[in-house]
Amino acid sequence: MGILGLGFWVQGFRCFPWMAVNFFLKDGLNVDPSTLQLLQNSANLPMVGKPFYGVVSDSVYISGQHRIPYIVFGAFLQAVSWLAMAILPPSTLSIFCISIFLLLSNLGASIAEVANDAIVAEIGKQPTTSSKRSQSSSSGELQSFVWIASSAGGVLGNLLGGIAITRYSPQVMFFFFGLILALQFFITIAVPESSLNLPKSSSNVGVMKQLSQLSVALKKPEVAYSIAWFAASYAVIPALTGTMFFYQTQYLKIDSSLLGISKVFGQAAMLLWSIIYNQNLKTVPARKLIGSIQATMALFMVSDVLFVKGFYRNMGVPDTLYVIIFSGLLEVMFFFKILPFNVLIAQLCPPGCEGSLMALVASAIALALIVSGFFGVALASYVGVTGDDFSGFPHALLIQAVCTLLPIYWSSCVPDDKKSTAKKKNL
Repeated sequence: MGILGLGFWVQGFRCFPWMAVNFFLKDGLNVDPSTLQLLQNSANLPMVGKPFYGVVSDSVYISGQHRIPYIVFGAFLQAVSWLAMAILPPSTLSIFCISIFLLLSNLGASIAEVANDAIVAEIGKQPTTSSKRSQSSSSGELQSFVWIASSAGGVLGNLLGGIAITRYSPQVMFFFFGLILALQFFITIAVPESSLNLPKSSSNVGVMKQLSQLSVALKKPEVAYSIAWFAASYAVIPALTGTMFFYQTQYLKIDSSLLGISKVFGQAAMLLWSIIYNQNLKTVPARKLIGSIQATMALFMVSDVLFVKGFYRNMGVPDTLYVIIFSGLLEVMFFFKILPFNVLIAQLCPPGCEGSLMALVASAIALALIVSGFFGVALASYVGVTGDDFSGFPHALLIQAVCTLLPIYWSSCVPDDKKSTAKKKNL
């Protein structure tokens, strides 16, 4: 479990250098809110290729291993990218240059995440007893473990990031994260894959055969419809993260350390959520749980409208307090529903294509978030939001809340659980 814990912890800690990237783009390169959000979303393009990385990981073995080598390669690409941004003179770090390095870094992160997710899916599907309920419980516990590791990395990354950004240059933060990735590279390369006790499978089964198995999985309506609905539930929401970042830092003059604390609060909420889910919510039907999260997100967005209009300020609630608690919660609430959904998909996934299918899910989410980001840029432009004029921001937030509620009407695409799906097939 150590290699999984480290991998997901580093994945969560990636918020540390990304906080520096946001401030470097805003203050160092003087980009506007729309450009910042475009760069943030464009850098995630390598995430869309996750199904391909998953198929390759499932079918192409390197020295008899098909998970560890990909984690090692992913850590290497990330380390090279961040260390390069740290070492190069600041005058050479143009928007184009940073975009290339961020794309390369996210390519490495995508490859490593695919391998880590596949390991979780493979181990989670191994029955510990003859009971299917025990198998589902085991899968949920492992998903919760890696979620906790990722959340812990996020808590520490945001806490240190909020402090470091006021004391050190962004390039120092890039260098520190590059060293962590280098450490992950050397630790992971020393771990034999056999120690993970993964299910035995024939090596080098071939990419075409793996694609065929993935196609069979996607022909199952409960799998295809669930993934389509889940991706759409993100894509229809116009993301306004870049605009909110500028509103908080440029208009409200919120200190960067407080933004870091806000993100820490959000990551702590994710950590608490994983614990609550593991102990109390694993038996709750996935559809009901995911729909409830979606509705709660919409309520928080309506609260953001009141915040921007100054409603809470007039009631005596400081802007900083709202940003720390509510903004931090809403930012991570987008990802709350991923945990129960991943557990559901891991149960529905046929043997042999765990990496491919989990990668497809991650790719669908990444593509949906990119669409959401571009949708948000278009919405901010439509209502006339700029780096100095936020008068149309409340209208944009209200439209965002309405769009968040729309997917709930089609949540029947998501099965409640594996057992209910089996019952429907037998009818």
